[in-house]
Amino acid sequence: MKKVAIIGAGIVGATAAYYLSKESDIEVTVFDHGKGQATKAAAGIISPWFSKRRNKAWYKMARLGADFYVDLLADLEKSRQEIDFYQRSGVFLLKKNEPKLEELYQLALERREESPLIGQLAILDQASANELFPGLQGFDRLLYASGGARVDGQLLVTRLLEASQVKLVKEKVTLTPLASGYQIGEEEFEQVILATGAWLGHLLEPLGYEVDVRPQKGQLRDYQLAQDMEAYPVVMPEGEWDLIPFAGGKLSLGATHENGIGFDLTVDETLLQQMEEAALPCYPSLVEATRAGERVGIRAYTSDFSPFFGQVPELAGVYAASGLGSSGLTTGPIIGYHLAQLVQSREMTLDPANYPIENYVKLVKSE
Repeated sequence: MKKVAIIGAGIVGATAAYYLSKESDIEVTVFDHGKGQATKAAAGIISPWFSKRRNKAWYKMARLGADFYVDLLADLEKSRQEIDFYQRSGVFLLKKNEPKLEELYQLALERREESPLIGQLAILDQASANELFPGLQGFDRLLYASGGARVDGQLLVTRLLEASQVKLVKEKVTLTPLASGYQIGEEEFEQVILATGAWLGHLLEPLGYEVDVRPQKGQLRDYQLAQDMEAYPVVMPEGEWDLIPFAGGKLSLGATHENGIGFDLTVDETLLQQMEEAALPCYPSLVEATRAGERVGIRAYTSDFSPFFGQVPELAGVYAASGLGSSGLTTGPIIGYHLAQLVQSREMTLDPANYPIENYVKLVKSE
């Protein structure tokens, strides 16, 4: 029985744990200290097809990441696991410069050939949009794609860990290389997956590594409304906040993108209030909503905003991923799946050479 440790139980670690738990010859232990995780503070939109980012490797990962949810849902259904964290309810894109909608419409039409998940595409006027999302304002036209989806990050992680039934140790740990394998806590493991997001440097710097990953704080606010919003599309206006409706009248607004403040997890009421005021012209009904709570998490970014995954240089059997940024709910599951494949030396659809860990994780002094 091969012993594998996963440090970090966010979307990457939980997905890796789920897929490794299916293997009868692998014993998986997950370690997580439970603070600041980006996934738990994430209510996200799966809709990468409108991105104008020029990074082709990133777009391939995001496109395949959106597609991967289809496989993940099918696998979880086979495990008789509840699928209540994902809903393909469509997406609305708003642009201040509305002629740009035509450009995005054409781009999405081209991309739909390799990504049929995009679904139906249409530019809608306000009356047509309000049939799908009553009360939405502040635009003449918007772009609609029926394949856009919403994900509750915390619920997704909960379901993956339930389905995997792996041992979960809730404590902060360190990684100690041994003559053969690695010590984490009181146990020894043959292979290790580091899925600690913005905290990757905390594990690797004591071993002499430089890690190009920085933290970015994100806050969102949850609201409760009278109407059930299960069938409402998610809304992506220009700017950093989105409106994400859920069943039972829950509505999430977020998230902030706060740099330069490290791992601070305090709620900043001023920023949340500014975000709410910016959203009111788009959805005036927000003024009638009850504030149901706030969530704060820490995203991981690299200096060039690219994610990476692969074997940690000079640490045989240790694999890591980080730098997912604000698209972590889209790319996290497929990266977690790929880390599980790497541990087993299996074929993968994404080539780690296109997401080179050695560009971001460098051994500068040997212990």
